Amino acid sequence: MNFEKKITVLIADDHMIVREGIRKLLEAESDIEVIGEADTGRKTVALTRELNPDVVIMDIAMPQMNGMEATRQIIKTDPNVKVLILSAHSDDAYVESVMGLGAAGYLIKQASANLLAEAVREVFKGSTFYSPSIARRLQKREQNLISRKGFLKGGAFNLTSREMEVLQLVAEGEANKQIASQFGISIKTVEKHREHLMRKLDIHETAGLTRYAIEIGVIESSVQLTIV
Repeated sequence: MNFEKKITVLIADDHMIVREGIRKLLEAESDIEVIGEADTGRKTVALTRELNPDVVIMDIAMPQMNGMEATRQIIKTDPNVKVLILSAHSDDAYVESVMGLGAAGYLIKQASANLLAEAVREVFKGSTFYSPSIARRLQKREQNLISRKGFLKGGAFNLTSREMEVLQLVAEGEANKQIASQFGISIKTVEKHREHLMRKLDIHETAGLTRYAIEIGVIESSVQLTIV
């Protein structure tokens, strides 16, 4: 009888059908155990602290808190947790951004079932893992190259975690009152956060913040609202 500890996994994706598909794929593997699911970045952070999984399979575009900010908070709290990004986006800017935050691997959602299980095992062991198409592109670039729009040397990564959360909620169309209610803070405090992130980004209107959030992958373009 084999009593070897299984690799514990938390699945984070806002689409139930995707989570169910990933769970079924991984449950077929004898050495991997899915111990939880989350549909928002904020819930992912909370469940990671509660369940202490070995690996978090993380989508990027999720409501309330995106996968990049969730990755940053998880790794800051516990660097031993391995975050494996599983996203529909394969753009270099997304890849370099989340890897710069400490993610252990990046797969695109078109990856095969065998590749997903292999990626979980590799990041659990401490290796990095990329989809083959991404790995080929990265091999052609210098290791210290920043993303093509310079996201890693400034901008969003100079924001605090709370400012990043406010940026996402503003871009999703939430009013100051709604944001204050979600965080349990005053409207005046929310206004201060908005003021700080606008100053840091040198963007001084809501439509500009929304465009910026889309550019760096905080929200998907389909989430964008018409702002007049």
